[in-house]
Amino acid sequence: MPGIDWVEAVSENLCPGHLPDSLVRLRERGVTVVPHGVALGLGGAERPDAGRLTALAERAQALGSPLVTEHIAFVRAGGPMTASHRLEAGHLLPVPRTRDALDVLCENVRIAQDSLPVPLAVENIAALISWPDEEMTEGQFLYELADRTGVRLLIDVANLHTNHVNRGEDPAEALGELPLEAIAYVHVAGGFERDGVWHDSHAHPVAQPVLDILTALASRVAPPGVLLERDENFPTAEELEGEVAAIRAAVEKGRVSGRASVAAEAAPSARPASPVSAAPSRAARDETDADRAARQRLALAQTALLSALVAGTPAPEGFDRVRLGVQARALAGKRADVVAKVAPELPVILGAGYRPAFLEYAQRRPMTGGYRRDALDFAERLLRDGRPRDDDARRELREWWLEREGPVPRTRRSGVRWARATGRVLLRRRAA
Repeated sequence: MPGIDWVEAVSENLCPGHLPDSLVRLRERGVTVVPHGVALGLGGAERPDAGRLTALAERAQALGSPLVTEHIAFVRAGGPMTASHRLEAGHLLPVPRTRDALDVLCENVRIAQDSLPVPLAVENIAALISWPDEEMTEGQFLYELADRTGVRLLIDVANLHTNHVNRGEDPAEALGELPLEAIAYVHVAGGFERDGVWHDSHAHPVAQPVLDILTALASRVAPPGVLLERDENFPTAEELEGEVAAIRAAVEKGRVSGRASVAAEAAPSARPASPVSAAPSRAARDETDADRAARQRLALAQTALLSALVAGTPAPEGFDRVRLGVQARALAGKRADVVAKVAPELPVILGAGYRPAFLEYAQRRPMTGGYRRDALDFAERLLRDGRPRDDDARRELREWWLEREGPVPRTRRSGVRWARATGRVLLRRRAA
């Protein structure tokens, strides 16, 4: 496709020593590749994991990227600070817009900035639920974050639309409060509405209201770059080119509108010309008692919410229980979908029974590790329950589980491993 200057790749899906041929070809053509992280959890109560930061830095260096991006979200909770089991969301969950959460987020961003070889940009997320007793709007929260840390912002206009539908937040108000000079680039994505809830799917055409928000943004500032997010259900090349053309047209419309209103906006701004860090990095010093207290309060609040979403505990006070139910079902459904991709043999072995069996399992067993661990735990649970009932399917599932559960394959005999691999290929062909 002509005219594509840069792309993103999910950081956690890349192995620096074995980059996909497609990314290698793009790099050889001079196309910039930006690693986009989804699992760091900068909005969580704990300090960023050093191993995850190292991995993100390695991917930036392997790709020669000018920056890396992550999300303003929490993805796990529990652990030592709450004296509870660690829980994984498998999804980006919203951070409360409170002073405690902002202080923790700023500290975590500074730690990440000190650990990365290139600048960091962070993205606003889409959300189904709202925290009670928030102290700031999204625009105010993002402005303070950029002002205090100097971090760049990745603004997702589709997420602004999602939060408008799901939480009643005004995109125009958010744009008016954002530090536009801090924008690194912009995301645009498709989704769909069901029962009054907007789902940010990255698998559907971009809706006109999302393009309208992009136009409004482009009327205020020239976006350094705009990226169309599409994760699955890819359309034909012609349809994809049409979406890219619509995005370009929306940006140009905004630029024309912005030029026409320059005279009306000639009054000097009260904001600084560019958000810069108001304080030196604190990553190298010990946390104060106040810092630790803020982290613990945030840890308890996030653990209570995540536990309600994935472990069936009572909803924390002040949350919309109906929306929590929608979010809980969405998380379980996403787990089922991602596990089916991480372990494609499972839907083949279990057939039509895979999804209902996994959703039943997800109601009883929160995710405590990554999706690979989730797939293994799911298979083990079925086997312990004597399932599936079909002897051949149960035997195949047991072989699959035994082959992957240990640190190395069960046998080093190439003939046996070749036979098993051939069996898996035949299973996939049979399913197709």
